Amino acid sequence: MALPIKFHEHLQLTNVGIRQPMISFNNVTMESDKFIVCREKVGESAQVVIIDMAEPNNPTRRPISADSVIMHPVQKIIALKSGKTLQIFDIEKKAKVKAHNHNEDVTFWKWIDEHTIGLVTEASVYHWALSGDSAPVKMFERHQTLSGCQIINYRSDAERQWLVLIGISAKDNKVVGSMQLYSTERRVSQPIEGHAACFVKFKLEGNPHPSNLFVFSLKNDQGGKLHMIEVGTPAAGNQPYPKKSVDVPYSNELAADFPVSMQASSKQGVNYLVTKHGFVHLFDLESGTRIYSNRISEETIFVTAEYSQGGFIGINRKGQVLSVSMDEATMIGFVTQTLQNPDLALKLALRCNLPGAEDLVVRKFNMLFSNGQYAEAAKCAAASPQGVLRTQQTIAKLQAVQPPHDGSPAPVLVYFSTLLEQGKLNKYETLELCRPVIAQQKKDLLNKWLTEQKLECSEELGDMVRPLDAQMALSIYLRGNVPHKVVQCFAETGQFDKIIMYAKRVGFEPDYLFQLRAVLRSNPEMGAKFAQMLVTEGGEEPLADINQIIDCFMEVQAIQPCTSFLLEVLKGNKESEGHLQTRLLEMNLLVAPQVADAILSNKMFSYYDRASIGQMCEKAGLLQRALEHFTDLYDIKRTVVHTAHFKPDFLVNYFGSLSVDDSLECLKAMLQANIRQNLTVVVQIASKYHEQLTTEKLIDLFESFKSYEGLFYFLGSIVNFSQDPEVHLKYIQAATRTSQIKEVERICRESNVYDAERVKNFLKEAKLQDQLPLIIVCDRHNMVHDLVLYLYRNSLHKYIEVFVQKVNASRLPIVVGALLDVDCAEDAIKQLIINTRGKFDIDELVEEVEKRNRMKLLSHWLEGRVQEGQTDAATHNALAKIYIDSNNNPDRFLRENQYYDSRVVGKYCEKRDPHFAFLAYERGQCDAELINVCNENSLFKNLARYLVRRREFPLWEQVLNENNVHRRQLIDQVVQTALSETQDPEDISATVKAFMAADLPNELIELLEKIVLDNSAFSEHRNLQNLLILTAIKADRSRVMEYVQKLDNYDAPDIANIAISNELYEEAFAIFKKFDVNSSAVNVLIENVGNLDRAYEFAEKCNQSEVWASLAKAQLKQNLVKEAVDSFIKADDPNAYLDVVKKCTETDKWEDLVRFLQMARKKSRDSYIETELVFALAKTGRMTELEELLNSPNHAQVGQVGDRCFDAEMYEAAKVLFSNVSNFAKLAVTLVRLGEYQGAVDAARKANSTKTWKQVCFACVEKGEFRLAQMGGLHIVVHADELQELIDFYQDRGHFEELISLLEAALGLERAHMGMFTELAILYSKYKPEKMREHLELFWSRVNIPKVLRAAESAHLWAELVFLYDKYEEYDNAALTMMAHPTESWREQHFKEVIAKVANVELYYKAMQFYLDHKPLLLNDLLTVLTPRLDHSRTVHFFSKQKHLPLVKPYLKAVQSQNNAAINEALNNLLIEEEDHAGVRASIDAHDNFDNIALATQLENHPLVEFRRIAAYLFKGNNRWKQSIEQCKKDKLYKDAMEYAAESRQTELAEELIGFFLEERLYDCFAAALYHCYDLLHPVACCCYDMNGKRISHSDSM
Repeated sequence: MALPIKFHEHLQLTNVGIRQPMISFNNVTMESDKFIVCREKVGESAQVVIIDMAEPNNPTRRPISADSVIMHPVQKIIALKSGKTLQIFDIEKKAKVKAHNHNEDVTFWKWIDEHTIGLVTEASVYHWALSGDSAPVKMFERHQTLSGCQIINYRSDAERQWLVLIGISAKDNKVVGSMQLYSTERRVSQPIEGHAACFVKFKLEGNPHPSNLFVFSLKNDQGGKLHMIEVGTPAAGNQPYPKKSVDVPYSNELAADFPVSMQASSKQGVNYLVTKHGFVHLFDLESGTRIYSNRISEETIFVTAEYSQGGFIGINRKGQVLSVSMDEATMIGFVTQTLQNPDLALKLALRCNLPGAEDLVVRKFNMLFSNGQYAEAAKCAAASPQGVLRTQQTIAKLQAVQPPHDGSPAPVLVYFSTLLEQGKLNKYETLELCRPVIAQQKKDLLNKWLTEQKLECSEELGDMVRPLDAQMALSIYLRGNVPHKVVQCFAETGQFDKIIMYAKRVGFEPDYLFQLRAVLRSNPEMGAKFAQMLVTEGGEEPLADINQIIDCFMEVQAIQPCTSFLLEVLKGNKESEGHLQTRLLEMNLLVAPQVADAILSNKMFSYYDRASIGQMCEKAGLLQRALEHFTDLYDIKRTVVHTAHFKPDFLVNYFGSLSVDDSLECLKAMLQANIRQNLTVVVQIASKYHEQLTTEKLIDLFESFKSYEGLFYFLGSIVNFSQDPEVHLKYIQAATRTSQIKEVERICRESNVYDAERVKNFLKEAKLQDQLPLIIVCDRHNMVHDLVLYLYRNSLHKYIEVFVQKVNASRLPIVVGALLDVDCAEDAIKQLIINTRGKFDIDELVEEVEKRNRMKLLSHWLEGRVQEGQTDAATHNALAKIYIDSNNNPDRFLRENQYYDSRVVGKYCEKRDPHFAFLAYERGQCDAELINVCNENSLFKNLARYLVRRREFPLWEQVLNENNVHRRQLIDQVVQTALSETQDPEDISATVKAFMAADLPNELIELLEKIVLDNSAFSEHRNLQNLLILTAIKADRSRVMEYVQKLDNYDAPDIANIAISNELYEEAFAIFKKFDVNSSAVNVLIENVGNLDRAYEFAEKCNQSEVWASLAKAQLKQNLVKEAVDSFIKADDPNAYLDVVKKCTETDKWEDLVRFLQMARKKSRDSYIETELVFALAKTGRMTELEELLNSPNHAQVGQVGDRCFDAEMYEAAKVLFSNVSNFAKLAVTLVRLGEYQGAVDAARKANSTKTWKQVCFACVEKGEFRLAQMGGLHIVVHADELQELIDFYQDRGHFEELISLLEAALGLERAHMGMFTELAILYSKYKPEKMREHLELFWSRVNIPKVLRAAESAHLWAELVFLYDKYEEYDNAALTMMAHPTESWREQHFKEVIAKVANVELYYKAMQFYLDHKPLLLNDLLTVLTPRLDHSRTVHFFSKQKHLPLVKPYLKAVQSQNNAAINEALNNLLIEEEDHAGVRASIDAHDNFDNIALATQLENHPLVEFRRIAAYLFKGNNRWKQSIEQCKKDKLYKDAMEYAAESRQTELAEELIGFFLEERLYDCFAAALYHCYDLLHPVACCCYDMNGKRISHSDSM
């Protein structure tokens, strides 16, 4: 028998260069059947090998170093993991898609779909989306059951609502599988035992929507199991999927085998399970039936993926890439013949559309049809595999059935609706369905079916639809590939443009010219498009001759469409198409010249007859086009002079195509013909082509015709861009001659090219009325002196004023100088200066006048400017120079004037009078110039005064620099003169700071002594005294003590601290002592001098609390605890109690601490002080004082002290303290430590704390005080969280009886909970099994059954285990347990009750085997119970295989009413064996579902005639009349033979039978046969036999 699977080896990885050691789970990944990725190391370099399964022999190798690599299931996108870095790259685009640095190590990752990667770390599971920039999203945390497991897979359902994480681990030399199922909607996890799992969508028969199934498999000590359950809520309208649990067989030889992977096919409804040792198991998802099992690989298949053709593809350790899928050709035969499961075969065939089940489907259809179940029969026919029943005969048969009277749809409508739901109709179905729909004109329904591709389009369907809707018919013809009808429809609907495209696509050739003429007559525009398609769609050769196409256009005078067509056809501008180009232009020049003009303007064509077209253009009035086509100069000159007929732009551009000489000739002809009309165009041409024609020739051309206007306009167009001086000069001349004075001014002002001298001379000679152009030229080119001379000598004084007042006032100084040079009157010059209001450089004017020694000329004007309020420096500088030179009170002017430039005037005065220079520099704070002039002229006193007043530190830094040779003289003047004169303390302060900054301590001390010690106004100045002492500290320490004693008005604390920082401790002590700062003084002795004896003496002398306190702290630091405490007591200062307590605690000086704290308690009732006093009293054993203190009002933290005493094992003190604060919990523990257990129990009862009860209870257990321990235990067990710890404590110490007694006593408590009942049951199972059953019967509803189940199983208490399974509704396990341990647990009635409730139908057959082995006489009772849920065919097969069918005969009779083939055949065989022919006859009459022919063949040779008679009866029932009659004749059952012959209605058989009777001389039978078959026998035939039964011919009878 052929196998039901296809096994194929796609590739051997070692054959493509992958080394054997690299083929492992960690190195090779396969996310789908499209790509395989392998990491390998060649030498020291790592690389990744990518195998595209479409080209497996051409792997791609890339130098990539990564810990793990996975390929996208569909696209060429690769994901890399290196450490905590995750990256995704697009290989085809060579770009990084995204990257992420994870905060945890990723131990496993996998593409769960095309858009998401699942990441698994040691603690959590994340999802990382391929799109966007998002980081991985945490989905859930790993369950503790997966701790330490190796993760081997991670799966998701289609909607990602359910996730499962799968891991394995080694335990007791076995591989244990652990899974975590997680719901994203509910956000809850469930740990499950299992090795492999998957999700699959599967649609149950009758359900409108698929169910979401979770399938998983496990292998444990009880064997292998496959579980199939539905997760989530069933979809609306769906029946829930019944949970299934089936056995997975594992051989004893391979006991270590277990599931490693699983794939499920939603379409096939088949689950593929792969085990470690290479076995594959196929299971049906609907029934759970195991279809096939076999070993496909000797090596472990460590990775699998879903195979696109169904099944799975995987890789084993040898590198074989294997696939297993369903063999559609053999599957049904295998299930039918090998598995003997026709029901499963039929379901698989219907579900997967498989061949081989035709007989089953036909038989089912006939049975349903014959039973009147027409709707079911219609559904069966519509769903028949391979379309075996989708025939015209079936449709006719269904159409013949009358519609039901209850209003339900007719069977044929059920048939069609089923087909429409599941797929596409065939041709005959389409026609039958659409015929009534078209009759009812339901176009929308037809359109809907066509859109959904439910109908098979054909010519017949199109013909049916065409009268209703031509467009829809066209769509049908197109889909049905009916070319001639498509072309007709395109023509009828006016879609001519689609005819060619369609004909070309399908290879159809219509008469195109006929179609074109038809189109042109109705729509010429559409005809042009159609003609265009005839040319372009033909490829290299057009579909019709172009000349014939043009003739078609000309026949209807369609010039414009023909033009459009030819323009499109001739756009390639080929030489071979020259005649067509000429024809196109000719037809348009004759009919529509403007169109021809447009065509020629676009320059589309190059190969037409240019001469002919040129002449035609001239005749049509298109002179411009004619000119384009002329080449003879005579023709050109004749045409070009008519400029009115040309566009100027064209004519200008046209000259660009002529030679230089021709162009000049044409220009000359144009000027000669009509200079006024053509001048503008000539100027434009000359302007554009002046470079080619040369400016010189063009100027000569214009000058030859004396056209200065043309010359002006020509040069005006180029002058702004020309660098030729001649052009600019000619332009100025032309503008002058045409009176364009403004343009002359403009070019003179703006141009930088012209020759200024030539232009100046031309303008002088031109004698213009307006001299402004000349002024502009001279002004721009620095010819002002010449200009003034020319204007002055020609009496053009007005233009001198115009020049300086309107043109350029800044030239006034030069003009004044020139006028002075020509001896112009001073009054005129003064008036000119006064009248000039523009901006000019006064300094330059002064310079010009000063050079000519005429400064007084400006004095009146300058004073006037000052009176006007002018504040510019130049004016005042000039006045200052005039006053200094004239000695007109310059001292006053220099001090009071605010506007002159100090540097300019000071520089002017340096050589004349240094004193005036000092005044000028001082007024302007020109420090550098002032210092320089003072140093050069020894003005140190002035400089000292200036520096003191300025208070500028950078200035002081400059003069006090050691490199200044004049520093000493300056310092002497500062000390002797400047400071003694000033009374401003800020001056003093700034000067002192300057000396300090200059690091001149000795000079500073000298300065300060003079100020402070010489009884000056600043002698009592605090800052100066401070500075004097500080400077001495820095420069001369020997003077410090002297200054400290002499001075009284300084900042003593600050100075003392500075002295301390400079290690002048005695001086600091003297300062503190002088100013009675005794606390600081003693601190100096303690901290700096380090002499505690001097400090003690100083403290006794002062006898101040602060001094004693400081001394006490110092003594405490030196560990002089007793002395420190004495000092603190003298100081009466408790503030340092924290340090004292700490130090006494460290040195164990509790007596001294008591003294100190008693003093401190008098000063402060601080809680800390009293708390420490209580502890100190406890440490010193002063219990009486302790109790007195506790009884008196206090703020001590007694409870805290009690804890400290308890930790220090001072239990008596702790007892007192805990009693004082009523801390019964701690008191109970303390009493336990003291051995007072009864008191401890009493205290615990008052505390009423679980923790306290635990401590007391455990202590009592340790000491054997079980009565007291039980009292405490009763308060513990009522808390479920504490119960386990208590039980462990008892059990670890072997006190089992006491523990059981404790729990038994606790059952009656009001707060008894499930844990107590559960744990007591477990204890019974371990130590008192005889009491467990009674306990369970009383309290089974209050125990945790799963937990007790494990305990009962471990203790081998099988009866109790069955009891618990029953109560927990685990009927499968209950039945298995009873069968495995019948002696202890099997009870007949109980077993029948349980077996009827199990979910796994496989247990039925195990139960049958069990009864066969142990209780065969009760077997029929079992079968009676199981009958409603049994697969009777399988049951019969089971007992047949066991050869125990006779044993279950009562069962067979009981269920024969179901008319099952296997039942009928088995019972018939039993009756035959028993030779019960009456029973057999009754059976076959009542139940016809069996192989009639096989039974008849079996009985036809039976030794008993009655059974042979039954054989004849069966042959008759199956229309095998001849065999039936022959059998009757053989057994001499003549009556039966005659009856069968009559029933057959076959004349031949009747004639043969009567011939037989005559041959055997059975005349009675002959007569009887004639009676029975009279209507079948012809009288002539009856007379054609002789007495011996031989047939007589007609000739003999005659």
